[in-house]
Amino acid sequence: MNEKGYLKGPFENAVETILTRIDRDVERGEDIVMFGFCVVMLSSTFAPIAPPTVVLPLVALTFALSSSLARINYHTMERKLFAAMAIIDEHDRAILRPIATVFTENPMHTLTVSFNPRKNLKRTVNSIVGGLLINPLWMPIFYVMGMQIVEEKNLGLLNRAIIGVEHKLARSRPLA
Repeated sequence: MNEKGYLKGPFENAVETILTRIDRDVERGEDIVMFGFCVVMLSSTFAPIAPPTVVLPLVALTFALSSSLARINYHTMERKLFAAMAIIDEHDRAILRPIATVFTENPMHTLTVSFNPRKNLKRTVNSIVGGLLINPLWMPIFYVMGMQIVEEKNLGLLNRAIIGVEHKLARSRPLA
C-alpha cells in the first residue's frame, strides 16, 4: 500500500497542503478534548438527581473516551505527517521539521500503556492521593484526567509549531 498521508491526490504546494490538513486535524483533536471537558462540566447538573456512584463513573468514562479519541487522532496525525514527509523534497521537509519535532520529542504511548496504572506510576500515585483527599470514587477520574491533560498539552505544542511554520512561510513569501 502506497501511503501518502496528507498528500492524497494532486497537489500544487505540498507544504501548504500538509499544513492545512494537519491544522484541521489538530483542531479536531482540540474539539474532542474540549467536548470531554464540557460534558464533565455539565455533569454537575445531574448531581441533584443522580447519586455520586452513578455520576462519578460517568465522568471518568467521559474523560477516558475523549482522551482515547484524542490519542487516536494524535497517532493518526503523526502517521500521516511522516508518510507525507517521506515523499516530499528536502527543502519542504526542512520547513515542516518543527512540526515533526513535536511528534518525536513528545511521543505518545499506546492506549494500552496509557491505561495501565503500573506503567504510569506518577499518575497512579497522584490519583490515589487525590482520591484519598477528596473521595475514593475520584481516583479513576484523576487518572484519566491526567491522560486528558497530556493530550491537551501535546495538541497545544502542535498548534504552536503549526503557527510558527505558517508565520515563517508568510514572511518568506514575496509581496504581490
